[in-house]
Parts: sequence; C-alpha cells; structure tokens
Amino acid sequence: MAHLYIHKYLCIGFPRPFFNYLFMALDRNSYTADDKLTDLIEDNQMLLVVMNRFGISFGFGEKTVGEVCRKDGVDCQSFLAVCNLVSGLDYTGCKISLPSLMAYLRSAHAYFLEFLLPSIRRKLIESINCSDVNDIAFLLLKFFDDYVQEVHNHMTHENDVIFSYVAKLLDGESSDSFRITDYSLEHGSMAEKLTELKEIFICHYHERENPILTSALMDIIYCGKELTNHCKIENMLFIPNVEKLEKSVRISSREKETEKNTEIPAESLIESMTAREKEILSCVAKGMANKEIADHLCLSIHTVTTYRRNISAKLQIHSTAGLTIFAILHQIIDIQEVNPHI
Repeated sequence: MAHLYIHKYLCIGFPRPFFNYLFMALDRNSYTADDKLTDLIEDNQMLLVVMNRFGISFGFGEKTVGEVCRKDGVDCQSFLAVCNLVSGLDYTGCKISLPSLMAYLRSAHAYFLEFLLPSIRRKLIESINCSDVNDIAFLLLKFFDDYVQEVHNHMTHENDVIFSYVAKLLDGESSDSFRITDYSLEHGSMAEKLTELKEIFICHYHERENPILTSALMDIIYCGKELTNHCKIENMLFIPNVEKLEKSVRISSREKETEKNTEIPAESLIESMTAREKEILSCVAKGMANKEIADHLCLSIHTVTTYRRNISAKLQIHSTAGLTIFAILHQIIDIQEVNPHI
C-alpha cells in the first residue's frame, strides 16, 4: 500500500532520488554497525539528539556507525538499540550495556531539565508579556511550572535512587527490599500533561500574531515527542535489562549462600575422619613419606596414597604444610612432634 502512494506522488512531480531512498527505508529492518552514520541521520534527524546524549561528536564524514562509536568510545550496541527503537525499527538483536544506557538517560535528564523545559518557559513568559496580562495567562504558566516540578522529581529520583540501585546490582549486590518492577508499575509517560497544556493553548487561549507563543508551542510538541521516546527507552530497554540483571544477581547470591551453607565446620570434619585417617594425617604431619607411613602402619603404599588423597579432598587441603597446620590446630598431633624441615 505504501508503495502505491509513493508511485502516485512520484507521478505528480516528487523527485525520484527521494523515493529511491524511501523504498530502501521501507525495506530496512534495523540499523547496523556497518551503516554510515550520515544515512541514519538522513533517515531520522531526531537521532542527532541521540548522538549528542551518547557523546558522539560531529565531523564523522562517511564513517560507519561502528567506526564512529569506536572513535568516541561509545558502546555501539546500546547506541544502535536506542536508534532503532526511536526509529520504529527492530532493536531486539542489540545487546545493551546498562552503564552506557544509564549515562545516556542521565544526559537526557539534563537536556530536559537544564535546557529544553527552561527554554520553553522563557518563551511562554515572553509571549504572555506581549499580550494583555490576565489571570488565565498566569494560570497557564503555573500549570507549566507544576508540570516541570513533576518531571524534575521523577528524573531526580531516577538519577539518585534507581541508577544507584542498578550500580549496586552491577557490583553484584542484591536487595530484598526493592525490585525494578516496583518502580516500573508506577512509571508512565511524562508527555500526557504537556500535550494537555498544548491543547489548552491551541483550543482555548485566544491570541493572534504571536510568533513567540507559536515557537513555544512548537517546542512543547517537540518536547512531548522526545519525552515519549524517553519513556519508551526506559520501558523497553532499561527496565527489561535491569530485570535480567536482578535475576542473574539473585541466582548468583543463592549459589553463594548454598555454598556457604554446605561448608562443613572444622569440628564436623574432625568427627567425620576415621581413626585410620587421623593416624595417617599424624604421620604426614611428622614428615613421614608414603613408604615410611606404609611400613609403620603395615599398609601398602597404594593404600596410603589413597588415604592421603581422600584426606585432602575431605579437608580441602592439599599441601603437606597445610595438613600439618590442620593437625596441630585440632590436636591430632603435638607441635613438638612436627618435623621442622617440612
């Protein structure tokens, strides 16, 4: 169906090169590391903002995505995942680096809180000053200020609490009091209220020939789209990958706890040793070789070797010095009986 519409508009004068590119875009499944970064920008100019937040510099010429990411020290897979997601392409094959994605989200938070929203507010104030001062105008400005405070609280909470939680997970530290799903259940889009403000201005605020207000509304529309993309990235990339990390850390913690609980106390180890094992351990601590032990106890060398192997496995001590220390500490042998040349 899309190709039919393209043919229709091609017939009425749209340039063919544009539609050749559009046909390629329609057949594209996802961006890859081998694509030229300039092609991504031509395909979706909103990716300029994504580049900025990942710390990719301009002036990359004809380099591929992979080459640019290597040059600027950017995790290529995380960058591609965000680019594909916000462009409506398949992002599922990209492996996310949570540290890289958190750095991106922090940068996005700073962009909204320190640049875009303050810029909109300045334009709203200026456009209100250009009109007749009335209570409605100031109520609209208060509506915007209250909204900005909500966004500020939301993003500050993510920076200070959520990202700190994930950083601990990355260090292998689990938490029984919090899960990322606790946060995701409360995590919705931040764009709805901004859209409502825009609709109030457009539909109910009577104002003529006010280019500053028009510019502010255009910025509000853009900000709404950016916030929608931002929430998509958090909901579809960040939160699912944190859930995977949580699961991995919990499994690792359980395994460590199991190992800890299955460790046999030293007293139990002593109790589990047979009289013959203690006798052979005593001989080992005295510095006797296997043949000497065999002759002393009237055993074969093979039997002594087997006993020594079993003793080491049971105690998890494999050196003669270690076995000697164990025997002394647990009073199997007196220190005076130990050969000082062991």
